[in-house]
Amino acid sequence: MSESIPTPDERNVWRLQTNNASDAWERSPYPDAPNKYFMVSADGHVQEPKDLWKKRMPEEFWPRLPGVEVDDKGTQFQKTEGFRPLRIRNIKFEGEDALRNASGRDPQARIDDLAKDGVDAEILFPNLGLTIWATPDPEFSQMMCRAWNEWAWEEFGPYNDRLSPMACIAPGDIEGAIAEVQRCAKLGFRGLSLPCKPKWGPPNHEDLNYNLPEFDPLWAVIQDVNLPMTFHVSTGRDPRTSRGNGGAVINYAVHSLAPTMEPIANLCASGVLDRFPGLRFGAIEAGIGWVAWSLQALDEAYKKHHMWVRPQLKMLPSEYFQQNGFASFQEDKVGLDLAREHGLVDNFLWANDFPHHEGTWPHSAQAIERTMAGLNEYERRQILGLNSARVFGFEVPEGYLQG
Repeated sequence: MSESIPTPDERNVWRLQTNNASDAWERSPYPDAPNKYFMVSADGHVQEPKDLWKKRMPEEFWPRLPGVEVDDKGTQFQKTEGFRPLRIRNIKFEGEDALRNASGRDPQARIDDLAKDGVDAEILFPNLGLTIWATPDPEFSQMMCRAWNEWAWEEFGPYNDRLSPMACIAPGDIEGAIAEVQRCAKLGFRGLSLPCKPKWGPPNHEDLNYNLPEFDPLWAVIQDVNLPMTFHVSTGRDPRTSRGNGGAVINYAVHSLAPTMEPIANLCASGVLDRFPGLRFGAIEAGIGWVAWSLQALDEAYKKHHMWVRPQLKMLPSEYFQQNGFASFQEDKVGLDLAREHGLVDNFLWANDFPHHEGTWPHSAQAIERTMAGLNEYERRQILGLNSARVFGFEVPEGYLQG
C-alpha cells in the first residue's frame, strides 16, 4: 500500500505515548534518525491471495481447503477442518486500523511501509496460511505447506535480503517434512516454521510430540541444513476455545500465546538437544515475559523430580534455551525487565508484527521508548536487530555493529 500514515483516532492515540527516552540513547529507533538502530522484525505476516491453494493443489482437495461457508440465513462462517465453525463478523475498519488491515500485499510497498517504521529486514509468516496446520491429516497439511512455500518463494524470494519468509513444514508427516525441509533449504529459505504441536488437536498423550525419538530423523536433517525452526502462536490446536463474554481476550492470552511454551519445553527437557546440539529453535509472537518463569519451572522440576526424570541431561533445561533458543515479542516490558537478570538478552528478538493489529506498526519507535529505557545500549542493539541477524543470517551493514 505504502501511503501516508493517518493521524491515529481515539482508539489508537495511545500508540503515540512515549517518554522520549531515546533522546539519551546512543542510537535512535526513529526511522529518519541518522544514528538509527539496525532493526529486524522477527515476526511479520504476508497477505496471501485467497485462491493461493486452489491454484496449486488438485481439485479433489478443494472442498477440504480453509474457506468461508454461508448458511441458509446468509451468515458467513470460517471453514477449517480443525476448527469449530466460527461466525465471521463484518467489521468496518477505519483510519490506522484500516491501513493495517490492507497493508503488506506487495513486496516493494511492504519494504516502503517497513522503512516508515525503521525496519531494515523482516521475517515473514503466513496470515491466512496459519490454518494450513489445522487438520488432523498431516499429509494434507504438508500439501498446503508446500503450496504456501512455492507461492512465498516466488513472491518474496527476490527480496530475501530484506523480506524472508519461513518455510512451512508439517512435522506430523515426518517423511514428507524431511523432503520439504531439504527442498526449501536448497531454494534459500532462511528458516522453518513448524506448528506448536506436530499432531493437530488438544493434548493427547497418545499423539507423537517433539520430545519423542520418532522425530530424530527430522532433527538430523534440520541440523544438517542449519536452519532455525520457529513455532508461531495459534498453531497446533484451535486457539478459539473460549466462547462468549471476554472470549477474544481469553483466547488470545490463554489459548493462543500460552501453548507456545509447549514445543520449547519439549525440546529443552527431553534430551533432544544432547543428541542434536546444533538445533536452533524459538517461539514467535508469544511475548517474552513467560520465558524466565518457564525456564525456572523446568529447572525446578528437573532438580526436584530427579527420581522420575528420564533421560538425565547434560545441562539444565534453561541452559539449552540460553544456548539454542529464542523468543520474539512486540511490546513486553515485563520480559525486557527480566532479560539481563536471567541471562536472556541474546535470546530475545523484537518484532513489530506488521501488519497485524497486535503489533506496533507504524509507531514502533514510541513503543520501543516505552519499554526499553531500562536496557543498556548493547542490550537494545542486540534485541532490536543483531540477535535476529545472527539467528536468521542477515548481513548487518557496516557501522551498525559498533555503538
